[in-house]
Amino acid sequence: MIIDTHCHLDDNRYNEDLDEVIAGAISNGVEKFIIPGADPTTLSKAVSISENFDEVYFAVGVHPYDAINYDRALLEKYIVHPKCVAVGECGLDYYRLPAEDEEIIAQKTLQKEVFLDQIDLAKKYGKPLIVHIRDASHDCLEILQAYAGKKGGVLHCYNADHELLKLAKYNFYFGIGGVLTFQNARKLVEVYPKIPLDKLLIETDAPYLTPHPHRGERNEPGYCTFVADKMADLSEMSVDDVAAITTGNAHKLFGI
Repeated sequence: MIIDTHCHLDDNRYNEDLDEVIAGAISNGVEKFIIPGADPTTLSKAVSISENFDEVYFAVGVHPYDAINYDRALLEKYIVHPKCVAVGECGLDYYRLPAEDEEIIAQKTLQKEVFLDQIDLAKKYGKPLIVHIRDASHDCLEILQAYAGKKGGVLHCYNADHELLKLAKYNFYFGIGGVLTFQNARKLVEVYPKIPLDKLLIETDAPYLTPHPHRGERNEPGYCTFVADKMADLSEMSVDDVAAITTGNAHKLFGI
């Protein structure tokens, strides 16, 4: 059985068929699901889904794109819920911030402040982090090495940066999703064998980053199997072994 450690089941694209999506994933070998916190306005929806489905858990967090809407009090309201397993997705994303004028610097500073506060929140409540990193590896590495707690966390949609492999020593795991199946994922395919087996997790990031051969369609947790197949091929082991290893890692990190 597989655990999808990162799927946005609170996305509106599942409003009409969430029951079928979850049931289909379970029949396809996915036993548990974690909804990351990204947008504060949908957090209550994620909590409600976790209460309606035994197999679903959630995290509290604010994506760096929504840093301006950060509300620690709201996150603390839900972090004590028994189905809350992590803080995030939080982190840094400079993809849309290429320039270095005063406005851009201010936005990056805000992202860092919000990221640091969520790290503090995770440490206060003994939760692991779900970390989003895009075009910001250096700053994220410095922050996590300096401030992350013993619980560590997961680098969501690991971006294949060799330097970030250092975080394995800080109890950070590496979330592997549909990108691994892309034909242009040469860098991730090259780096993948260097990730310690005891630090691998499977995720879909559904409804985004749909794996081959379903690219262009809405992603679903049931497509974890395509990721597991590719991981098994690159690791030269069976899919059952990949499922057992990654599920054990997810249980260890998230306590589920």
